[in-house]
Amino acid sequence: MAVRLPRPARFDVAVAVAGLLGGLLLWGIGLGVRPATETFVLWPGRWPILVPLAVTAGCELLRRTAPRTGLLLGTAAVVLDTLTRGNLATVLMFTDLMYAAVLYGPPASARRIPWITGLLTVAGTAVPLVVWRVPEAVLIGVATGLVAFTPAATGWIVRNHREAAEAARLRAEQTALLAEMDRSQAVTAERARMARELHDMVANHLSAIAIHSTAALSIDEPDTSREALTVIRENSVEGLAEMRRLIGILRDGDDEPAAVPTLDGLGALVDGARTGGLDVTLDADPGRVPAPVELAAYRIVQESLTNALKHGCPGRVIVALARRDGVLEVRVTSPHGHRDGPRVPGSGAGLIGMRERAALLGGAFDAGPEGASWTVRATLPVTEGDPA
Repeated sequence: MAVRLPRPARFDVAVAVAGLLGGLLLWGIGLGVRPATETFVLWPGRWPILVPLAVTAGCELLRRTAPRTGLLLGTAAVVLDTLTRGNLATVLMFTDLMYAAVLYGPPASARRIPWITGLLTVAGTAVPLVVWRVPEAVLIGVATGLVAFTPAATGWIVRNHREAAEAARLRAEQTALLAEMDRSQAVTAERARMARELHDMVANHLSAIAIHSTAALSIDEPDTSREALTVIRENSVEGLAEMRRLIGILRDGDDEPAAVPTLDGLGALVDGARTGGLDVTLDADPGRVPAPVELAAYRIVQESLTNALKHGCPGRVIVALARRDGVLEVRVTSPHGHRDGPRVPGSGAGLIGMRERAALLGGAFDAGPEGASWTVRATLPVTEGDPA
């Protein structure tokens, strides 16, 4: 099976062609690096110069796709070039191969090559100086540093800058992603909060309207119809007021309503439930509690009474609030079982909202049948010394 060679980048092809043409130009005018009488020149002719030039130009095609292979072949070519009269283009292309091997090569090679070339530069400076004991011997180390260590160090610096820039870009993307996630979570939480508020504000009034309108339609008695219409009007007016207040919150962007329901309004809430047909007993002695706990407790009682109106059967509904052991206990008990009379279908959104309100305050919520009764229980932690 034929081996598929990597396709060189367009810039690499341009570098290879430019290096080859530049080398041929220098070769054509007879400009070499070393005279033919140099001790290290084993092939003083003009034609041997073209072999390392052609090999190095070919290695330039691998500077991105296979930088280590290109550097190894280029090293062999530049060693061969030192045995000829030499060509400046071959040496320049070798420095580019060294630079590319550090910049585009694997991380391990990028770390090792500068150290290896640095050691070779030191050795190329110290060994000839010790052996020949002439100042000119230092030039061998200088040449080694210029040809090998300098491009390797430059490649390492550029690589570090690129990696730092890439890391910064990734951090920026992660920060933007986290910000978007926070924004989405905040939007979701706000939508859930507004859904609870909307349900708790309107469901009670609409339930009363639905039940009394059904009663007015099913019982053909003027007094009953008049009483039902009175209740319907009161609940519709109150529901519209609550709706306007919620719309004002959404439009103005306030964090909380201007007038938050408090536990002092439980009496009016219970009176409204009695008007709707419930037999409600209120036993509340919560003391002073923080505003969030007060609002949650009020909404839980409100939703419990709404559910009793929609789904409960005739009997007494008991609302009890007591503060003990650092928590506010809310308990609403209503008759549970078969009910004769109009019902309003429920979706369970009220139970979800009550459970969310308790969870947001770190409390507990439970609702379910207990014999012939349906009991709603909520415990809401109260911060001592920080009343509303």
